[in-house]
Amino acid sequence: MSTQPIVPAYQRRGQWFGRAWLTAGFAFLYLPIAALIVYSFNQSSLPSVWGGFTLQWFSKLAQDAEIIDGLILSLKIAFFNATAAVVLGTLAAWALVKFKRFGGRTLMVGMINAPLVMPEVIIGLSLLLMLVSIQRWLGFPERGMLTIWVGHLLVGMAYATVVIQARLQDLNPQLDEAAQDLGAKPLQVFFLVTLPMISQSLMSAWLLTFTLSLDDVVLAAFLSGPGSTTLPMVIFSRARMGLDPSVNAVATVVIGVVTLAVVGGSYALARVERRRAQDMAQASRG
Repeated sequence: MSTQPIVPAYQRRGQWFGRAWLTAGFAFLYLPIAALIVYSFNQSSLPSVWGGFTLQWFSKLAQDAEIIDGLILSLKIAFFNATAAVVLGTLAAWALVKFKRFGGRTLMVGMINAPLVMPEVIIGLSLLLMLVSIQRWLGFPERGMLTIWVGHLLVGMAYATVVIQARLQDLNPQLDEAAQDLGAKPLQVFFLVTLPMISQSLMSAWLLTFTLSLDDVVLAAFLSGPGSTTLPMVIFSRARMGLDPSVNAVATVVIGVVTLAVVGGSYALARVERRRAQDMAQASRG
């Protein structure tokens, strides 16, 4: 006699509806990306007409100085933005979690959360006005890579702080106390105990801020200057004049690189987590 519970018909219909809705949602998100990748190998210059398989658009990327310069600039800004955002976000999250009461805490929380809810147009315009005023007084900085990085860092730090703070709040405070009882100084506890335990959130925050910086158009449009055009700005300007298969090709390259980076980072984090679980199991047995 079967012991499996009998699922009512309305629950089965609800499960099928949920799966269908989830499938439709993923299809809506990823089918356009798949179509973009497919048409990047299209021999025809018309984006909606398939003319056969070709790699000519990828070979032309090596000769397109505008796209290459934009990609290099975007990667530089995204790398430095993600690194600085994780460092500053870690310090901000540490202060908010470890010190429950200090002067200006409410103001600090508000300033961190403001970029998350404020439109990027407002942020970009306000930063532009501020930088123009500073440049009039000091003659520095010229709009370019530095000013774009400052704008991206303002937003990236807010996202990094939220991600890292959520992980720090879940840590057991007794681990820090045990390390201090064993003779570790607060700085040693931070680097030897806390940072390894929040490494996954640090990597997640880095990847998130890197991606946000890499595909930003609004802030870069306000803060860029002559000779500092990022890749999203190049793609946006070319898309306004008509879709070009070379844009599909560079998008395919970026998607491939980002996919490999995410898969590699996830694999590395999974290995670190398994090793940490093994070490904790051995320590508990010993």
